Amino acid sequence: MTAMMLAELAMEAGFPEGVFNVLHGTKNVVNAILDHEDVKAVSFVGSTGVGRDVSARAAAHGKRVQCNLGAKNHLVVMPDADVDTVVNALAGAAFGAAGQRCMAVSVAVFVGGMGQAVKDKLVEKVRGLKVGAGCEQGTDVGPLISKDSKARVLRLIENARREGAEVLLDGSRVVVQGYEEGNFVGPTILSGVDTSMESYREEIFGPVLVTLEVASLDEALDVINSNPNGNGTAIFTSSGYAAREFQSRVDVGMVGVNVPIPVPSGAAGGFGFTGWRGSFTGDLAMYGAEGVKFFTRTKTVTSTWRDDRASADAARHQAIPGLAGVGVN
Repeated sequence: MTAMMLAELAMEAGFPEGVFNVLHGTKNVVNAILDHEDVKAVSFVGSTGVGRDVSARAAAHGKRVQCNLGAKNHLVVMPDADVDTVVNALAGAAFGAAGQRCMAVSVAVFVGGMGQAVKDKLVEKVRGLKVGAGCEQGTDVGPLISKDSKARVLRLIENARREGAEVLLDGSRVVVQGYEEGNFVGPTILSGVDTSMESYREEIFGPVLVTLEVASLDEALDVINSNPNGNGTAIFTSSGYAAREFQSRVDVGMVGVNVPIPVPSGAAGGFGFTGWRGSFTGDLAMYGAEGVKFFTRTKTVTSTWRDDRASADAARHQAIPGLAGVGVN
């Protein structure tokens, strides 16, 4: 709907017909775009599997391509972090938009025994979030985008339980009055998860927070850097040393220090959206200065003029219709 509104506003603003088009469809429409000779560049946001197919097909036709793919964003909580600040950050970053955003925090990594203090307060706070329709006043957590999405999230929650995770807060049985058939899943917090579990390995894309416990910052970095994805990450700490170590050694494109969702913006100097590893394919990042470069090409013109022919060139130039009176340099 946002894309349609942008197209309508572009028309109202006077864009020439055909400059900005919105096409609806699935694989056949995408393939037509990827194959068409007039399309020179393709930018994609979506799942890892589809993105790799898009990248391969576009590149095979000689197109410039960039793909933002899957994510599994970790937030590291150091022993010196302020508990209330962490709780507020996690409540918004994990459950805002019902967890359906590529920069959502889906894994909390607690270092040095911080887990219990944060989880107790987090469960209490998140339990108070209101699940409901987005059009209803006071709603904190809206529905998932489809019945298939809801079924997938519920399956991952149940599978985590079977694999031995503790469900500290279970939103799988939420029913919203007046919307009993809606695609609602309430905020869910899983504890005792390890990196072998499906709930950790998969991008859940729902209001589910997975929590892990580690002994040190080194161990936390090993967890993050061993994950296939490298979209966004964050650390909460009052130690400048820990922050510098983390931002230097973590193999992730967007890093927050006491910022739960480190999305760059124009105010940050126009930096691009810079997911790494399994989260991005392409040579130029999205948005910012690199995004502009992606959609433009450099034309290099090299020329030379012989001085002894300048008068003859000027005479010919004056004879070209529409150029009379224009000087020649």
